[in-house]
Amino acid sequence: MCGIAGFIDPSGRTPAEAYSKIAEGMAQALNHRGPDDRGTWLDVERGVALAHARLSILDTSLHGHQPMVSSSERFVLVYNGEVYNFQDLKKEIESRRGSRGEGVQWRSHSDTEVVLEAFEEWGVEPALEKFVGMFSLALWDRREKILHLVRDRLGIKPLYYGWQGGVFVFGSELSPFKRLPNFEGAINRNALALFLRHNYVPSPYSIYQGVHKLLPGSRLELKFPIARDLPQPRRYWSAQDVAKSGAANPLSAGPEEAMERWDDLLRDAVRLRMISDVPLGAFLSGGIDSSTVVAVMQQISDRPVKTFSIGFVEEEYNEAQFAAQVAERLKTDHTELYVRPKDALDVIPRLPSLYDEPFADSSQIPTFLVSELARGQVTVSLSGDGGDELLGGYNRYNLGASIWSRASLIPQALRRAGARLLTSTSPETWNKCFRPIRSFLPKSFRFTNPGDKLHKLAGVLSARDASDFYQLLVSFWLNPSTVVLQSKEPPTPLTEVGLCADIPGFSQPAMLMDALTYLPDDILTKVDRASMGVGLEARVPLLDHRLFEFAWRLPWEMKQRNGQSKWPLRQTLYKHVPKELIERPKMGFGVPIDQWLKGPLKDWAEALLDESRLKREGFFDPAPIRKTWEDHLSGKRNWQYHLWGVLMFQAWNEQQKP
Repeated sequence: MCGIAGFIDPSGRTPAEAYSKIAEGMAQALNHRGPDDRGTWLDVERGVALAHARLSILDTSLHGHQPMVSSSERFVLVYNGEVYNFQDLKKEIESRRGSRGEGVQWRSHSDTEVVLEAFEEWGVEPALEKFVGMFSLALWDRREKILHLVRDRLGIKPLYYGWQGGVFVFGSELSPFKRLPNFEGAINRNALALFLRHNYVPSPYSIYQGVHKLLPGSRLELKFPIARDLPQPRRYWSAQDVAKSGAANPLSAGPEEAMERWDDLLRDAVRLRMISDVPLGAFLSGGIDSSTVVAVMQQISDRPVKTFSIGFVEEEYNEAQFAAQVAERLKTDHTELYVRPKDALDVIPRLPSLYDEPFADSSQIPTFLVSELARGQVTVSLSGDGGDELLGGYNRYNLGASIWSRASLIPQALRRAGARLLTSTSPETWNKCFRPIRSFLPKSFRFTNPGDKLHKLAGVLSARDASDFYQLLVSFWLNPSTVVLQSKEPPTPLTEVGLCADIPGFSQPAMLMDALTYLPDDILTKVDRASMGVGLEARVPLLDHRLFEFAWRLPWEMKQRNGQSKWPLRQTLYKHVPKELIERPKMGFGVPIDQWLKGPLKDWAEALLDESRLKREGFFDPAPIRKTWEDHLSGKRNWQYHLWGVLMFQAWNEQQKP
């Protein structure tokens, strides 16, 4: 796990003596991602500079140093991530070259060298199709004078690119871009509107004009000399194609055979991600996903797996006791930390630099804290992220399907009238109404704040169709262009016409939309920045692309069976942990932002949301923001998520000022 960056100046205006200083500055900006080693590679004649910051995981010696040059000296690579099946690829390369009477003189035991030689052996795209792993990389072809930028299939590792001041630049994060002398950094107001809707900036956009995120499963090929109008990235793997193919060709096997195949794939995915030359552990929340990963790890391991969890004194946010029970059952070497409010609050000033771009999923705070806890003992930690998107685990999939199947039968005008009726009663009053009957409701309907859910439902009842309904269901500010001045929301994968054609029902299309947007741009971004902020490599075995492809071939009734979601994961877990330790209402991994905004964060938030300040800075219309803030403080509405988005942008923007 590392950080990569680089630039190409096709104009030749950058002085030759400046290349080294800029490249070294880029590597230094990524030091948190790779504190063990830094390196640069320059071709001043072509205007090319590559930079790398290394977190040593495989072959911790200097033989794994990057940028790395291939044996033929044709390719130069900077690479972030891991290709877990590198040992099998290594043997295959040796066999192929041996059959041609060629030897292989390996200089290291790293996967980086195998990745380079795989490109030499098969070419770029055929090699990518063989990789099992998470990665973003830049490959400079010295012979053909082509720069290849590549991102892994599901977007586990980040990669930004674009033009700044006449220079083409790329990097794992945005911080290296700021080392360019002519960095422009103009705010993309349209992307800011998208940010208020989603609380993250969705790919392919970034917060800066002219800078993009490479979409998951894509590669960008830039031929020298690079033209200002960049070519469109090309997909070498598509979650959309996988989903459509899986829906059209469902698995014909019965549940028992399907589970055998699932267990084999899961075990191999976990086994590959346990290969490490440094201490390794796992995050354990006590939920189904992380508990399953840890159970399989412990089955494979010959020693207790190190597991980590954090707890909160606020009962509705605390899962630590469940994690401890699972850890005891699995006999892991468990470490837990109960976080005081001050511990969590102390993280907030670090968030703008940690995430490098406005990001407002409040679970970023506990994710950072558990990463920091784990880093005290290990350098690699496995995570259970991805299970919900893989196997239909979110409550909103079934709830949305239930609501839309009924709502779509009602004329839109009547739905709007129903929305007005729902919002005529405050969320607090709805909450009071639900408390006496909560224990009688199905588990999937036992929400902590049902009043807020009903008000959100009211906001989405005016949807035109199922796709529109789902986008509104996962939105925060429903009309962000009226809040962000001089903005217009650009299209995203969620607004793509025909995105979910040929995928039946509501829940599975919703899963696909999450896999394309929410998963890479929220969940995986959160984990990447939080873990890399403390120099920890987080690995996500449930997002092995082979598992993803297999899961999409499972019929819906094998993902949700007997009223339970994530049925395959549960069946694996039940072999190791009693059901009663797992069967409980799903909890989010969050913190009490709603309470903190009325208490210890009130003065901080008030300063950022000051009306005169909002007017002076000119990004937001102050009126709706001030109204939302006042409603939240009075208890009239719980607007924590809407406000957190605005606050995270304000805090980030404040940090950008010289």
